[in-house]
Amino acid sequence: MLATAGGLLTVTAGAAEAAVTCASPVFQRTFYANTTFSGTPKKTDCDSVIDQNWGTGAPAAGLPSNYFGVRWTVTRDFGSGGPFRFAAEARDGIRVYLDGVRRIDLWKNISTTQAKTVDVTVPSGKHTLRIDYVNWTGAADVTFAYQPRTSADVDKVKPLTPTGTSLSYSSYQARFGWAANKEMDLAGYRVYRRLQGSPYPAKPLATTTSTSYTDTTLPRTGATYYYEVRAVDKAGNESAGTADKPVTTVDETAPAAPKGVGDNWAMGEVEDVWLTWESNTEPDFAGYRVYRSATTPVAVTPANLVSGSELLTGSGYREALPQTGDAYSYVVTAVDTHGNESAPSDPTSAFMTHDRTPPQETALNARAVESEAGVTLTWDASQARSEDFVGYRVYRSSTPRGERKMGEQLVGEYVRGTSFTERAAPPGRTSYYWVVAADDAGCLGTPSVDMEVHVQGNTTAPPAVTGLTATPGKNGVSLGWDASDDPGLDHYEILRGTLVDGRWTYKPLLDPGDFQPWEFTGTRHHDLTVADGERVRYSVVAVDQYGNALTPDSGAAMAEVTELDLSPDAGATPAASGAPLTSLGTQPYGDHGWISWILSPEADEADEADGGGHRVTGFHVYRWNPDTHVFDRLTATPVPRGESGYWDMTMRQGTTSFYRVTVVFDDGTESGATQAAVAAD
Repeated sequence: MLATAGGLLTVTAGAAEAAVTCASPVFQRTFYANTTFSGTPKKTDCDSVIDQNWGTGAPAAGLPSNYFGVRWTVTRDFGSGGPFRFAAEARDGIRVYLDGVRRIDLWKNISTTQAKTVDVTVPSGKHTLRIDYVNWTGAADVTFAYQPRTSADVDKVKPLTPTGTSLSYSSYQARFGWAANKEMDLAGYRVYRRLQGSPYPAKPLATTTSTSYTDTTLPRTGATYYYEVRAVDKAGNESAGTADKPVTTVDETAPAAPKGVGDNWAMGEVEDVWLTWESNTEPDFAGYRVYRSATTPVAVTPANLVSGSELLTGSGYREALPQTGDAYSYVVTAVDTHGNESAPSDPTSAFMTHDRTPPQETALNARAVESEAGVTLTWDASQARSEDFVGYRVYRSSTPRGERKMGEQLVGEYVRGTSFTERAAPPGRTSYYWVVAADDAGCLGTPSVDMEVHVQGNTTAPPAVTGLTATPGKNGVSLGWDASDDPGLDHYEILRGTLVDGRWTYKPLLDPGDFQPWEFTGTRHHDLTVADGERVRYSVVAVDQYGNALTPDSGAAMAEVTELDLSPDAGATPAASGAPLTSLGTQPYGDHGWISWILSPEADEADEADGGGHRVTGFHVYRWNPDTHVFDRLTATPVPRGESGYWDMTMRQGTTSFYRVTVVFDDGTESGATQAAVAAD
């Protein structure tokens, strides 16, 4: 007895034989000891391929070698069905049935193998194949196979639409799955995806032989997409698509940065600003944010957000600029309904502002006291800080600040610390001081309290400096002294004394910049002067803020020294008997020197025709050589008349150079020489 249960065939044999179950598409095979397939089978098993050659032997134990029968049966799902080819070969008889209808009949006892092929159209769904084989006498062999015909000109049957679809979305990926089709000629599956509101494209998203596909290319826009899958056979026939499976993506796509923001600009200093830009057109657009900063690029941060917590719905923004003196730039971003924010727009040009914001620094707990150093003001460090703070200003007035200001003076500015000393406040009167912070635009903060001081002043000169030394050198005298610890010290002055008619006469060293007494703040100085053996005295005096200072006659420090004598030897030529020059001077310039002269009027006017004298045609320049003890002539040819100087490009450095200049006449003779000397660094 045969019973069909789904895709399985179950054989119910005698009580002594257990049922054999074969899973489709494996055949269930039964062996009979007769050619009529009657009675109880001798054996039942499973056979995946019908391709046997038993020769002259028995097909199984307990069966005869002649006059036996074998039956194969299978019920399977042919999917959409379509054109198939059945091929049978046997020695002896073979019959093939499809759903009980005989399709091949080769049923006779022969000594050679007989074969037959038939083309069959199999309907869709489940069908049963039965193959009966008998061997009467002689050798036994049997072969049977069935397969779909897949050429495109024969197979016009579409595969069945896949079933069992499922769709899941995770980590920005969609996993689409379906059940396997039953077609034997299945080539694979085509997966299609469409955006909501659009048709499926002609080209599939993917082609696969698997029963699932993971889409990793979904845009992160918040849009809804639909999927379907279609089966395709080896002939190229494509099934209908499955029912749409939707998925809504996570939106992580920001809108485009607003355009046209960079076109906003203004000239001069701006009180308020009005920005405009092009409108965004994204379907999920929600609004704009505006950011402002005095630094570039403008950072998109909560601290720089100026448009508020609510999004701007229009493409414009207006605000009053803080008048801090900074240059401000703006950027604009677009935001969508999912909170995605665009990249910042191009920045605007910088909008300049007036600085009307006073600094935050305040000089608290200000106090004043007078000492020998002057009037010293101190105050507590300010806890507030301003970026444009440049320092404190200190004012002094003869009246309190609250009253009408008379004689108000700025006595200190750019004070970065917490103290200031006015070293020479007007003595003998009451002064009022206050301290106020200033920024780089001149805005002033809150002033300190008034500090009232009755200034006594100072009339006592600082004590004499100590440790004064004077050391002669080849180009002058080097001086050194100890630093004065007098609190009112302002500077030092150096006096140089020479003997005049047997008395020491002192003159201050002059500042070469303004030819006023040179004010020194250090404790070293080299007096660059000619080393000609002169006896001199130096006095260094400390001067306080009121100009009080000792003198050489009242106890100032003194040091007497005789300069080195590098003068030319007596009798050196050309003789220093005097040239017809009004003046002769020397001046060092870096590593070279300039020797200049002025021809005397008499020599300048001499003319042989008028007075019988000789005309001046030029000048010769000589320099003393201390190594050879002669004057070396520096001019190979005379310096032409009309020129008033000569550059010595090889002037000796760090010593004193002595020069002599002669006048050259038209007859080739020279006048006596005029001498000048210069000390060079």
